[in-house]
Amino acid sequence: MPHELQGRHAVITGASRGFGREIARHFARAGAHLYLLARDSGSLEETCALARAESADPAQTVAMQTADLSDLASLPAVFAALPAVDILVNNAGMQGPIGPFETQDPAAWRAVFAVNFLAAAECCRLVLPGMKERGRGKIVNISGGGATGPRVDFSAYAASKAALVRFSETLAEEVREAGIDVNCVAPGAMNTRMLSEVIAAGPERARQEYARALDQEQAGGTPPETGAELVLFLASQASDGITGRLLSALWDEWRELPTRREALARTDVYTLRRIVPLDRGLAW
Repeated sequence: MPHELQGRHAVITGASRGFGREIARHFARAGAHLYLLARDSGSLEETCALARAESADPAQTVAMQTADLSDLASLPAVFAALPAVDILVNNAGMQGPIGPFETQDPAAWRAVFAVNFLAAAECCRLVLPGMKERGRGKIVNISGGGATGPRVDFSAYAASKAALVRFSETLAEEVREAGIDVNCVAPGAMNTRMLSEVIAAGPERARQEYARALDQEQAGGTPPETGAELVLFLASQASDGITGRLLSALWDEWRELPTRREALARTDVYTLRRIVPLDRGLAW
């Protein structure tokens, strides 16, 4: 999709490294005007340089703004300085404290929610009026697989990402008639800074995830471009009408979804739902 996002203005949070950087490169190749947010100005400048190198159009904007997303009060001023936003990718996130819940510092636990959930929700709030006015918009929230089941010793991360998915499902229904699509992406287990944090935590704190993290480090993990391709699809017109879903870049046949758009809209496939006994063939 070399020109799929041409002329569209996209904000990517957490764009200074890792997955956010890969999304920026994909969007640059697709022709989007980019506005990249992160705390680390040095790494953000590197991302900008890489994105500009991917762009074939000298008129394409690649701009950056250092921002601490955990400071919710500062976000209105950040977004007020941007042009009308067509695409928002909430990629910024943190893993937070590792270990049994009762041993974790409450302030550190709450900080994870501030970045992973509250900041993402606030960014959505700030772009929605403009999207509604234009009658179109794409919001992609990076939830990861931590939202789909218990993650022992990573309670803040798992809970904040589950909250993000249910928020996205709810928001999708609220803005469906306004032509705005809201989806979540699980990009796969990548070898990013979060993996290094698990390994640094050691087997005493990371426990059952420690050995898995070592294996992933050796194997290489999921390439960031795998998830970036899905984010690009959800940001493009090809995904119009596909909304309120949590999609896995690795396990779901997302490339086929445009041919299943109507059938998908009539189901709760790719959503978080409560399981009752009848779902498992139990007569309770």
